[in-house]
Amino acid sequence: IDSIEDGLDENDWEGWKVLTDRLGARIQLVGDDIFVTNKTFLQKGIDEGVANAILVKVNQIGTLTETLETIALAKKHNYHTVISHRSGETEDTFIADLAVATQAGQIKTGSLSRSDRVAKYNRLLTIYTQTT
Repeated sequence: IDSIEDGLDENDWEGWKVLTDRLGARIQLVGDDIFVTNKTFLQKGIDEGVANAILVKVNQIGTLTETLETIALAKKHNYHTVISHRSGETEDTFIADLAVATQAGQIKTGSLSRSDRVAKYNRLLTIYTQTT
């Protein structure tokens, strides 16, 4: 196991701390529901030693500015960032550009089983060919 997303309930900050203390040095512990792409919740997690990565959903917090601020805070404190799609996705490929632009290193967009997902992977390939 390399990564666990939402290993505990979003309200179990104490449990998340224990999980992070026990596994955080060896496994990526991704907070989605506990952080909800919100820099205030992320700061609380940083202060309390909770998780070591954040799942970033652009339309979850409300604005691109808030999303970028949350990513910057995560990076400042050595939290990994995973740029993610949402349920009910479209073929818009913006999250691929965001993942590359912020050097997230990881994107969560699902398997190559639907056109909305394939579009994002194709965009990543296009970016790669244009930059290498």
